[in-house]
Amino acid sequence: MSVPAAPHDAPPGQPRKAALAAWIGSALEYYDFFIYGSAAALIFPKVFFDESDPANATLLSLATFGVAYAARPVGALFLGHFGDRLGRKKIMVFTLILMGLSTFLIGCLPTRAQVGGLAPVLLVLCRVLQGISAAGEQASANSMTLEHAPPHRRGYFTSFTLNGTQAGQLLATLVFLPIAALPEDQLLSWGWRVPFWLSVAVAVVGYVIRRTLQETPAFAQQAATDGVAKLPLAVLLREHWADVLRVVAAALIASVSTIFTVWALAYATSDSVGLSRSSMLWVGALANLVALGAIPLWAVLSDRIGRRPVFLVGAVGSAVLMFLYLWAISTGSYPLVLPFGVLTFGVVYSAANGIWPSFYGEMFSTRVRLSGMAIGTQTGFAVAGFAVTFAAQIAGPHGDDWSSVALFASALCIPPIIAALTARETHKVPTELLGERPAQGTPNRDTVTA
Repeated sequence: MSVPAAPHDAPPGQPRKAALAAWIGSALEYYDFFIYGSAAALIFPKVFFDESDPANATLLSLATFGVAYAARPVGALFLGHFGDRLGRKKIMVFTLILMGLSTFLIGCLPTRAQVGGLAPVLLVLCRVLQGISAAGEQASANSMTLEHAPPHRRGYFTSFTLNGTQAGQLLATLVFLPIAALPEDQLLSWGWRVPFWLSVAVAVVGYVIRRTLQETPAFAQQAATDGVAKLPLAVLLREHWADVLRVVAAALIASVSTIFTVWALAYATSDSVGLSRSSMLWVGALANLVALGAIPLWAVLSDRIGRRPVFLVGAVGSAVLMFLYLWAISTGSYPLVLPFGVLTFGVVYSAANGIWPSFYGEMFSTRVRLSGMAIGTQTGFAVAGFAVTFAAQIAGPHGDDWSSVALFASALCIPPIIAALTARETHKVPTELLGERPAQGTPNRDTVTA
């Protein structure tokens, strides 16, 4: 398939190379991020917390999953600033190395039986580093692919970042399948560490891939002409504050992912339902496999009919299907759980998940795009991360009130729906005009020439 030239006279092949770098990097990075989710639901309550109170141990373990999301807005402020000052490439390399290192260290941590209360403290510290890394990963990769992409195919090219995220989640699930099948004593002693140790490959592979990628033509042109912003955050809040709030609200759609991936897994394998760990991990694996095909298809559709209608399909559909998926789990019937899981997460949620990189990124101009995406998404994702903890509390003392959790998940889809309905349609706007405001185009005191 021939690809038109990218905007701003990008070198031939760079759009594809940027998309590939985003895909591979996101896959490796989110492999690290999601193996933590599986471990938090299945392993960590018994390894790092008090086993004498299983319900509280599970709640605390799921809370550590959310800690990374709390750290992400802080990381977004820091990495967004430097991404808009120094360029997208440097942040992409930095975040990948940080994620690989912090994840490897989790696999080396002592357990509660070995060092007592220090164990969960060290776990939380490593999880914070994961969160900081993830804060800059998607925003930098999305900015890189969007600014390299042909104008009429931005949705398709930027979808590679989220396609890579799904691939990483699939890989994490597949790695945990044989680990979860180990005898209990081996699983809790050394088996759970193996997926974390494998992340050492992240730093090596990611460094090689991303060091060879060129900076985007849009950023290079901005730096050479109008200059980069001295304080991107100040420009962002002055000129794009409404879009930042819109992205924060829209990013709450990620709650569907965290509840599906973590809380539903813990609920399905609990004593009240009794589905096996392996069978539920296969639900996630197959749903992610379907998402790998669905995401680019939804993205291509958004290039033709617009971002808003496709995003709305994903948000409204997810609000409805979460009820059906959690109900299916409550029946304990695997033949019901599997198709509803694949339909909910693999097909419908992918409509919103696959096109948000272009939808959000097109709201901002080049000089604040990385900051705007990072701060907006990571603030919304912070709420989504703790949605798992809230879900565990809403589910009651026995953890089986699935209908209340489904209602909670559906309610979190309402702000994204409102955000999409109030957003501008941008799929036909030229790349160089995205996010432009009347006052832009003239260097001012907020700008420095590179």
